[in-house]
Amino acid sequence: MVYAIFSASILLAMAAIYAGAVGWLYFRQERLLFEPDGLAGDDPICIDRDTREFFIDVPGARLSVARMTLPDPRGVFFFMHGNSGNLKKWFVELDAFRRANFDVVMFDYRGFGKSTGRIESEEQLRADVEAVWKHIEPMYAGRRVVISGQSLGTGLAAGLAARLCSEGHAPDLTLLVSPYSSMRALAAELYPWVPMRVLRYPLHTLAHAARLLGPVMLIHGEKDELIGIHHSEQLQKAMRSAQLLRVIGAGHGDVHQSRAAQEALMSALGRL
Repeated sequence: MVYAIFSASILLAMAAIYAGAVGWLYFRQERLLFEPDGLAGDDPICIDRDTREFFIDVPGARLSVARMTLPDPRGVFFFMHGNSGNLKKWFVELDAFRRANFDVVMFDYRGFGKSTGRIESEEQLRADVEAVWKHIEPMYAGRRVVISGQSLGTGLAAGLAARLCSEGHAPDLTLLVSPYSSMRALAAELYPWVPMRVLRYPLHTLAHAARLLGPVMLIHGEKDELIGIHHSEQLQKAMRSAQLLRVIGAGHGDVHQSRAAQEALMSALGRL
């Protein structure tokens, strides 16, 4: 009898701990998903003469945007970065885009870099992407458009590209580097003990895949330790036409630095 009571008490305590952990995850999951680094207002993102910084006001925040502007660009490379750092980390290696004659535009999510506010929902994230795109889109009327994202940003990039396709304005290239089929699927692999209904950022990239028109390029490291390459394989199967570049020896954080990935991107831009 005593043993039964003791066992029941342990089970109740474990259930309470589990419920507490799940509850904390539900209300504080932004701390797990996003790893922003702030940037002082007087700390330049880039000192290159053909780049500039500006802000776009959105409800409850100001988004920091960096743009490389060429004299007569063939088009724009609009990029959504991963879940860590800030634009000073991501707005780099611009010479290749100069040679390809493409402007580059990136922005920091809320709480990253010089952007104010904080991320509160997937809907808010996607609305911020739309706000930045609608600001720069008129500047590139009649020019080539590349919508791109890496890691976290791939779900956002796919969503924007799918929306453009549905309105008859398909990007000339959609580029996804280290994409996930959905954040929900990835979380199920990394945290199998967490109920999926707790995840407030499902980011269903796969749901957008079938709606993408025009050229699509997926780049994935074969040794990606965070987002397995099977996510890109699943996305490729769901798309009408997509090229998957498997980068031998590359992991999650270094795939974009590989020579194979850089040459493939420049080759794709050259064909547009």
